[in-house]
Amino acid sequence: MASIVVNQVSKSFGKKEVLKKISLTVEPGQIYGLIGPSGSGKTTLVKIIVGMDQASEGTVQVLDTTVPNLSLLQNIGYMAQADALYTDLTGKENLAFFASLFKLSKNEQKKRIAYAADLVNLTPDLKKRVEAYSGGMKRRLSLAVALIQDPQVLILDEPTVGIDPELRLSIWQELYRLKDEGKTILVTTHVMDEAEKCDRLAMVRDGVILTSGTPAELKEQFGITSLEEVFLKAGGKMG
Repeated sequence: MASIVVNQVSKSFGKKEVLKKISLTVEPGQIYGLIGPSGSGKTTLVKIIVGMDQASEGTVQVLDTTVPNLSLLQNIGYMAQADALYTDLTGKENLAFFASLFKLSKNEQKKRIAYAADLVNLTPDLKKRVEAYSGGMKRRLSLAVALIQDPQVLILDEPTVGIDPELRLSIWQELYRLKDEGKTILVTTHVMDEAEKCDRLAMVRDGVILTSGTPAELKEQFGITSLEEVFLKAGGKMG
């Protein structure tokens, strides 16, 4: 059973069509990358998959359930491009608040807060108010929030923007570990070295999927060695 099935999804805002008949399937234990420049439709698609926005046409199923569905949110970890944090609370209070939204025992909540904070290297800063955090620290806290309930599906919109290279590497190592546990990870990025780390990719431009496949398949298909060039040859351009 596929974890995410997007079937012929289109989305218009007024007369502007931002997604055009998008179809993709993400299997359990897969890291699936959506790559494309800003304004290509990646974030709109992600919001539809999470259930925060509705498609104008087409259907989305996550874990065999039609989206939007409130109870699904127990099983989806979502990290938006804009940090949705309470800046007047401490890092720990933010994590405790989001943990309290899920069906976790007090003991589980404590464990998950410790795990998520440690993963993103924020344990020493948990007592600080989020308003004192740097942009990179806020991104890291947002990622911790997405992981707090041990979700089956992780949907991460540009998760490593503004994060230093060393921590980015450790975050990707953790994504691989979660994938080995059978979790499904959908990630949007415009960083080509991150695209290389995905099992499958869909290259998005102007609301359409230009091409999709494994990084190796895409490079072979176009007879070139870099994903950047694949994207250009497929009719897109980054930036």
